[in-house]
Amino acid sequence: MTQNSEHYRLPTSALIASYGVSVQGVDISQQVVDTINAGKIHIVEPELDKAVASAVEAGFLKAFTKPVEANVYLIVVPTPFKGGSHEPDISYIQAATDGILPLLKAGDLYIIESTSPVGTTEKMRDFIYSQRPELKDKLHVAYCPERVLPGNVMYELVHNDRVIGGVDEASTQKACEFYSQFVKGELHKTNARTAEMCKLVENSSRDVQIAFANELSIISEKAAINVWELIRLANKHPRVNILQPGSGVGGHCIAVDPYFITAEFPMESQIIGKAREINNFKAFWCAEQVRKAIISFKLERGKAPSVALMGLAFKPNIDDLRQSPAIYITQRVLQEANDETYFIVEPNVEEHAVYKLTEANEAATKADIVVFLVAHNEFKGLDIAAHQEVLDFCGVTQ
Repeated sequence: MTQNSEHYRLPTSALIASYGVSVQGVDISQQVVDTINAGKIHIVEPELDKAVASAVEAGFLKAFTKPVEANVYLIVVPTPFKGGSHEPDISYIQAATDGILPLLKAGDLYIIESTSPVGTTEKMRDFIYSQRPELKDKLHVAYCPERVLPGNVMYELVHNDRVIGGVDEASTQKACEFYSQFVKGELHKTNARTAEMCKLVENSSRDVQIAFANELSIISEKAAINVWELIRLANKHPRVNILQPGSGVGGHCIAVDPYFITAEFPMESQIIGKAREINNFKAFWCAEQVRKAIISFKLERGKAPSVALMGLAFKPNIDDLRQSPAIYITQRVLQEANDETYFIVEPNVEEHAVYKLTEANEAATKADIVVFLVAHNEFKGLDIAAHQEVLDFCGVTQ
């Protein structure tokens, strides 16, 4: 049984069901449950619609608003921060666990897939046994994080390697047997604490690497150097592989997971913490660059410019806006708006609750200043006139 909540959780349910395993998905939203039971989807993900429709039609996938009895329980819920801090909140995991307590029986497999602070799996094991002491040492308890890229989830769920850590060897083995039914990638066995930290370290490593590129972009701007050429040339070295800079770091993983480490190990996580600061600052810096360009335009031409802010998603070619630096930049620029005209563009979203969206070609044609915040495919090759000023924070024009 899967507790579905985050953006890529429904794909897990659909994938397992596609292998002929009966899956009972649980979500607190009746609308989500009804949508899934109709064989439809409520999120954007290639190939997911076909997988869900097929699984529902075959009778292997059904959604509910309350847990039902099963042999395997996947806890896949958000782990947000506690209000106003960067301290992880595992109350959703505990609530989901509490919801299945009456259903658990000896021999069941309990797996947490949610991104979790180190030690969470052991805490949930102890919580279960405190409430159901008769089950002590009779359950299999493990942690197995996902490694998927939005836009390619259905493929990567099958082909990516998985790290699986149980609270004991028997739990690890049981979890491996479960995942081996539908994962073609290699299954790497470890313990629960190492598996939890592995998920956090993977995304923290990416954050540090991106921070280096973003810091280079700020330095290069001040030094009048084209950062894209600089990185391209530096990467000619056989042992150098610098990533591409952007307008910051967003999403529900890379922009979040490092805080799970810094919250628990504040004195030890110096590089990880600094990388978070740099990537957050990059979005602030981009907004300031836009404001400077607007002021310069007014001084030079004696009128207010029209500005196209291109992209709202947290990364290219998806509709996911969570933790998006592009949205932060847009908000900050508009907060200081005066008499300028703004065109907000996000080709992967039909409408937005706050912003009136404009089609990409129209915005790029009408704007005096074109600001690329996200490197969507739709932005590449747009016809930009010589008189238009371009601020490219993500390499669209390179």
